[in-house]
Amino acid sequence: MALKREIQGVVVQISGNKTANILSERKVVHPRYRKIVKRFKKYLIHDEKNELKVGDVAVAIECRPISKRKAFRLKAVLSTGVE
Repeated sequence: MALKREIQGVVVQISGNKTANILSERKVVHPRYRKIVKRFKKYLIHDEKNELKVGDVAVAIECRPISKRKAFRLKAVLSTGVE
């Protein structure tokens, strides 16, 4: 069995029923300047129980493709947001 990727990010948008849009941040070393820079990417994740709100910090795990752009499902909600 292959290892499944886990991503952590902040919920930036609720994108329809059972779907949330999270913004994931990673730090990489710039190839030329050797400085640590932030890289951001948005992922659509499957939220079966519609428990996420904007501002929550969530962990998602890789799964089979659920739709064209959705291949992660909600694993846990780490903290709740302000809204």
